[in-house]
Amino acid sequence: MSIRNLIAISALAAASASTSWAQVSVMSDGEVRKVDRAQGKITLKHGEIKNLEMSPMTMVFRVTDPALLDRVKEGDKIGFSADKIGGQYTVTGIEMKK
Repeated sequence: MSIRNLIAISALAAASASTSWAQVSVMSDGEVRKVDRAQGKITLKHGEIKNLEMSPMTMVFRVTDPALLDRVKEGDKIGFSADKIGGQYTVTGIEMKK
């Protein structure tokens, strides 16, 4: 294998690793205000969402998986990950807080 090929493979591996790291979701804190299972939506009062450059507020999100809504109820304190998918703010993961 030539030096040129090794350099190209190393650069590709580094780019792949940085892409994987960028795709890791950051958790934000929130409180469930409303769960709308029929529409696949959740209303959250949330802190800053850094990856979306969003200030704290209360808003409605879609969810990627409706099963996420079965794990929560109004008043629950959660950690959640969100992203903008198809132009809509969407919760991609939820973890319960104590």
